[in-house]
Amino acid sequence: MLALEIWIPYKTYVKMLKWLALTLFSYVITAFIVHVPWAEVWHATWVPHISWSPAYLYALVGILGTTISPYLFFWQTSEVVEDEIAAHRLAQRGGVPRLSRRYLMNLRIDNAFGMLFSNVVAWFIIIVGAVVLHANGVTEVASAADAARALEPLVNGWPNAGYWAKVIFAVGIIGIGLLSVPVLAGASSYAIAETFGWKEGLYRPLKKARGFYAVIAVGTLAGLAFNFLGIDTMQALVFAAVFNGVAAVPLVLLILLISMRSDIMGEHRSGWWSRLGLLATFILMLGAAVAMLLSFLPI
Repeated sequence: MLALEIWIPYKTYVKMLKWLALTLFSYVITAFIVHVPWAEVWHATWVPHISWSPAYLYALVGILGTTISPYLFFWQTSEVVEDEIAAHRLAQRGGVPRLSRRYLMNLRIDNAFGMLFSNVVAWFIIIVGAVVLHANGVTEVASAADAARALEPLVNGWPNAGYWAKVIFAVGIIGIGLLSVPVLAGASSYAIAETFGWKEGLYRPLKKARGFYAVIAVGTLAGLAFNFLGIDTMQALVFAAVFNGVAAVPLVLLILLISMRSDIMGEHRSGWWSRLGLLATFILMLGAAVAMLLSFLPI
């Protein structure tokens, strides 16, 4: 992953990431291989069971944190700039890109489709986790291998069905790793490089952005080190998601305030629907974070 992110040209690398996103369909396939009570799932989707317990609120904030994560703000905006440079609409030294109505419409469609796709996949991941793990009393998962092993006894109907279910599940896990690790490390690198004024961008060669690529390398290797330090990686992932859910609250408010200012956004200042969506997101995430924190206080 490090070699690909550092030495493969941006145009080629971003195409690889797009194709890797297709591995997420493995969870959709898995949901139809195992026996899912679809009527119950459909009812629970629209009429969710709400509990004010610390565990429930902790998980809720974690789910919000995986959907609206601060690192995605940095990655998404930085990759738009990368695309602008790759398409020669923006010089490497910066400036104001040439933004047509068609370009902005395509950008909006791309964002809307990406969010729809990610949330549908997340829905299937939750279904698979509930049916494969929770419904069968598997509540302590130390690794992805534990989850894969839990699949086998639930699948039947054709020869070696359990084995192939595990293979499909493994493809999803590996694909997500190849897709998400570079994004996580890259987003951190963009944020740190901009903070310290370093040259940044995946379009730059290594020799022209050493600090930028060094942060990517350190972040990737630090994540790898978790496996050898005895750290519970599953718990670490959940904690990181919850932390993101809390940290995103002030950032969403900041985005809302900036998007409303014509002195910053000019003619591209956000409209009422966009502001309403941002405000609703801020209230929801703030409420969930506050409720979670209050639930941990002794009564």
